[in-house]
Amino acid sequence: MKTILTLLVLFSTVAFTPVTIDKGYDIGDIAADFKLENIDGNFVSLSDFKAAKGFIVVFTCNTCPYAVAYEDRIEALNKKYAKKGYPVIAIMPNNVETKPGDSMEAMQKRAKEKGFTFPYLMDADQSIYPKFGATKTPHVYILESTNRGPVVQYIGAIDDNYKAAALVKTKYVENAVDALLNGSAVEVPKTRAIGCSIKI
Repeated sequence: MKTILTLLVLFSTVAFTPVTIDKGYDIGDIAADFKLENIDGNFVSLSDFKAAKGFIVVFTCNTCPYAVAYEDRIEALNKKYAKKGYPVIAIMPNNVETKPGDSMEAMQKRAKEKGFTFPYLMDADQSIYPKFGATKTPHVYILESTNRGPVVQYIGAIDDNYKAAALVKTKYVENAVDALLNGSAVEVPKTRAIGCSIKI
């Protein structure tokens, strides 16, 4: 009887012990720099982009249908905004043992096939995406370069329709970057990211 009571007490303690979960960055937070391997074998950090006004950081991958549906739009964002000071920095966050289709070799192949013009980095030890709080592919974080460091100004989806670019009514990322370039506040700083869960 004592054993049963002891087990019940232990279970209750474990079941109701508060668990602290790091939810990642919020709007206004300063994002820490990182150093991740690019598909070309070089390592890339935010600090490498000395003239950048900010960054469009996109957690994405090869294997998620949502991420694949957004590939052309991610490339279009880089072509439009890199020259204006907001380059795309793509990061693949999945565990490659769980998702072999997201290996570095697969990333290199996909980037070549699609003609990616942005860095496509691997979060090999899966230490970066939790800091951001990313949970989906794709999941976007717009950072604004300031004297204090890169400030998070937008978190969420690229736009309001993952199915087809032609059906998009609201371009969340473009609207946010345009506002920042104009010195204005981001009107919609947070949206819900739609995509596949990051594989651990």
